[in-house]
Amino acid sequence: MAEVVNLNRARKAKARAAAQATAAANRVAFGRTGAEKRAAKAEAERQVRALDGAKLDD
Repeated sequence: MAEVVNLNRARKAKARAAAQATAAANRVAFGRTGAEKRAAKAEAERQVRALDGAKLDD
């Protein structure tokens, strides 16, 4: 015999799982703090300066 399923609980569990998936995607997209963004930008600028400084003149 099949197991009895509470449809209200199943609906809420499905909505909860969808919300968790959306939250995980948002953490990936927007999860960096301001300090992390500034540090990444400063590192990228430092790498560009280091590369430009290592160029040889023709």
